[in-house]
Amino acid sequence: MQDLASYSEATIRQGSKSFARAAMLFDADTRNSVMMLYAWCRYCDDVIDGQALGHGAQALTAQEKLRQLDLLRQETDRVCAGHDSDIPAFAALRQVVRKHAIARRHLFDLLDGFAMDADEVRFVTLDDTLRYCYHVAGVVGVMMARIMGAEDEDVINRAADLGIAFQLTNISRDVMDDLGIGRCYLPEEWLRAKGIPRGEMHLPEHQANLHALAGELVELAERYYDSARVGIAHLPWRCAWAISSALLIYRDIGLQVRKAGIKAWDGRTQVSSGRKLWRLCHGGVMAAGARSRGQAANTAPRTGLWTRAPHALPQQASDPGRLPGAWRGDAP
Repeated sequence: MQDLASYSEATIRQGSKSFARAAMLFDADTRNSVMMLYAWCRYCDDVIDGQALGHGAQALTAQEKLRQLDLLRQETDRVCAGHDSDIPAFAALRQVVRKHAIARRHLFDLLDGFAMDADEVRFVTLDDTLRYCYHVAGVVGVMMARIMGAEDEDVINRAADLGIAFQLTNISRDVMDDLGIGRCYLPEEWLRAKGIPRGEMHLPEHQANLHALAGELVELAERYYDSARVGIAHLPWRCAWAISSALLIYRDIGLQVRKAGIKAWDGRTQVSSGRKLWRLCHGGVMAAGARSRGQAANTAPRTGLWTRAPHALPQQASDPGRLPGAWRGDAP
């Protein structure tokens, strides 16, 4: 267990400095489980992208990606069935699944998100983009919430909202980097409305309009961050502090992208160490305020936010073109 904890901590420190900083605020048991889950998510993402800890991506063919995805699914299935694994990331996952009863469908929801990238699925509508955001990040929020002891369905949905907000922020920051590897997560309907041909997105004359669309994603993310704040009120104190801090740090990335204009894509937008430290302090104040409001926070509905269809079965998610989910007026 100690070896797995050390492996997981090293993974999160190298793969996500922002989340690693916030994760130090969890109590020891929660932190270990969160880091172990992160290690598995990071490993699967890296295997599909042919990279290490989010860096140095190699050009894998779609067939190679799908073959790797099949191996990930097989090993995940083995772990869910209670078998040990020689792969550290999967051994860590086994500990988390056993300790927190993480549902198999959540794990495969994440793998279905990776399948969307492997199959190079195109995102025609905003709903397509939000569906992707849920499968690669929102469901991670769901699993994290389970680790923190959340059981209320509304709180779980708001945890998914935080993951979706994180991913919308990532997309806005990485528009040009994604184009460099042939991917675009901006809705094609949005591109057409701005007169941007999909094959010409990289041209300088379209940069201003592209940035305007990235700004719209940042603005949309604000609605999901606001929803997530409501769920924070129902987490244990140290969990609330850690999640509040992570929210503030990631939100800053999107706000910087929006403020910087097209210069935001001259390099990778990051939050400075000093700013992160300030956000850790701010996160404590935010968590205290949320918890003091308590049940009164439940009066804020999740109107118009994307929600995974509650009746969907894991098998239905195996076809990335028909992944479950829809716009909902509130949580199911």
